[in-house]
Amino acid sequence: MSTIDLNAIRNAKRSSDPYDFLLGSSLLKADAIDDLRRDFPNITKPGYLTVDEVNLHGRFKTLIEELEGPELTEELSRKFGQDLHQFPRLTTIMKRSQPKYGAIHTDGPSKVMTMLVYMNDDWGTDDGGRLRVLYNGQDFEPFAMEVPPVMGTVFAFLRSDNSWHGHRPFVGERKVVQIAWVKSQADVERKKKHNKLAQVFKGIFGR
Repeated sequence: MSTIDLNAIRNAKRSSDPYDFLLGSSLLKADAIDDLRRDFPNITKPGYLTVDEVNLHGRFKTLIEELEGPELTEELSRKFGQDLHQFPRLTTIMKRSQPKYGAIHTDGPSKVMTMLVYMNDDWGTDDGGRLRVLYNGQDFEPFAMEVPPVMGTVFAFLRSDNSWHGHRPFVGERKVVQIAWVKSQADVERKKKHNKLAQVFKGIFGR
């Protein structure tokens, strides 16, 4: 593995309160960060784009290949005690955030696990854009954990009916790669189709 360090998963703190999640740091190898920063896709649209919609190249392409590879899935399977190899994956990338993003939600029932890898050099003291592990679908406080969206931070959780999470509004650059393990390939294709349609409407209406 030339871009990711699986020790970040092995050493990550795992919690089951209020649902199963882990938070780790330094998933991205130090000697790869400059190249990953350089090769991050030049995305101008807001929101998450699937890898099919993005020009992947250089070390960033290698990063996506390693994130989608069996080695990472194996480490997560061991960490959470659930075989994730049987589930197809959907990878999406975001560079720009809008005010409406971050509403509290659980993720849809077609997802089994979601993993977020953040790629921002630093983050201000403002709590906007900092993902929180939450106790319900209405309140940002109190929270069980707040995730710093800085370079190499990894956050993963098993989807459940109470896997509430979200962040306060943030406008601007917020680089993150999301890998979702979903229940079927049909779910992957449906989500890709929905995402492309959403991008069309964003292009038309500018939101």
